[in-house]
Amino acid sequence: MTNIILSGGSGTRLWPLSRRLMPKQFIKLFNNKSLFQLTVERNAPFCENSIVVSNVEQYFLAMDQLEELSEVKNSSCILEPVGRNTAAAIALASFALDEESIALVTPSDHLIKDENSYKNALQKAQDLAKEGFLVTFGIRPSYCETGFGYIEADELRAKSFKEKPDIKTAEKYIKSGNYYWNSGMFCFKVKTFLKELKEHALNIYDSSLKAFNSAKTDGKTGCFDKLIRIDMHDMARIEEISIDYALMEKSANTAVVPSDIGWSDVGSFDALSVEMPENHDSANNLILADKEVFIIDIDDLIVVDTKDALLISKKGSSQKVKNIVASLQQSGKKDLTTLHVRANRPWGTYEVLEVGDGYKIKKIEVKPNKRLSLQKHFHRNEHWIVVSGTAKVTINDSSFLVRENESTYIKAGDVHRLENPGKIPLVLIEAQVGKYTGEDDIVRIEDDFKRG
Repeated sequence: MTNIILSGGSGTRLWPLSRRLMPKQFIKLFNNKSLFQLTVERNAPFCENSIVVSNVEQYFLAMDQLEELSEVKNSSCILEPVGRNTAAAIALASFALDEESIALVTPSDHLIKDENSYKNALQKAQDLAKEGFLVTFGIRPSYCETGFGYIEADELRAKSFKEKPDIKTAEKYIKSGNYYWNSGMFCFKVKTFLKELKEHALNIYDSSLKAFNSAKTDGKTGCFDKLIRIDMHDMARIEEISIDYALMEKSANTAVVPSDIGWSDVGSFDALSVEMPENHDSANNLILADKEVFIIDIDDLIVVDTKDALLISKKGSSQKVKNIVASLQQSGKKDLTTLHVRANRPWGTYEVLEVGDGYKIKKIEVKPNKRLSLQKHFHRNEHWIVVSGTAKVTINDSSFLVRENESTYIKAGDVHRLENPGKIPLVLIEAQVGKYTGEDDIVRIEDDFKRG
């Protein structure tokens, strides 16, 4: 069995903890492991290999976190230049597999606590998949939840898929007894899936096949055996639709496995608070902060403090966080929704130390034998001071080395690149000076998916 891991979400409902370039599936919340790592570990005993479907801005996070899991092997990655929802992601991954194989599709950002029940549910799903069914996992609802989608079941068959309901509709679903929370997990024989997709969603089948056949494939890349890069124009031609609506509702060969597996999508701070231990004198609070936080006689609060943002919410209202994210994006503060003060990149990390009117100061760390993209800026000049290691600097047509306690200067408009040719990390301080120092003041001239 192959685990298709869907890993392209942005997790906006967990802002400011989750950002577009560090979404919730990669944040290490549980015993210093991320939801992505827990997903990989949970399915590794049942799956001989895995395919991670990610985007070009996040794949290196998956690669770095996979490398931390010593027991994981036989992994490849499909890079989507733009997201087109789950129908496209699953179709592209399926084209990479043998038609006789069984695929287990799982989101990378869900938590499952009852592993024995999960093992039993997987066995039932695998047996049904071998019989020619497209299998989905329905979570038995334990309360009226308006933050989940629902599956209406007619005995084994998935009859319909419902969007997140209001409270009255959710109560009606629970009372009927034939509705399940939609886990977003599927199991099927690849041949069955492709046959059904071709019959019920021919446009998605054809456009996804064209995109897959035109993709560029890199060999061994980090822990990935293969890196399959989909072309932007081909990806954009695929209809943006979920697998639920594109196929599962239309097929007569669907099956639902009712599952009591201790499942949570960890889709809000309210959901996260259920999974986190209470460690304060006050009651029913969730406190996540980089510093010690003391509260007195305050109950039912969510407090999330990062270096650049503070969120305080009543319990039960955390679904509204996405409204804050939308407001920040509209008001020109989209860096707050995209990046943390400390950001992970394919080549290493950077941390914003200070921002002021007309300047920004960063600490940059470049991994050995890694480099940033060849780029230029329109609105800022940059001063680089090497703290440790050796930097190879390219400015326009010249390249030179900058060593510890040495510096160089890049003026606005210069085409430049920073790389680390050494065997130890390169650490430098970057001082940006200019009228605009936002992260989007960058023109990448040469990238090759090594985002700088």
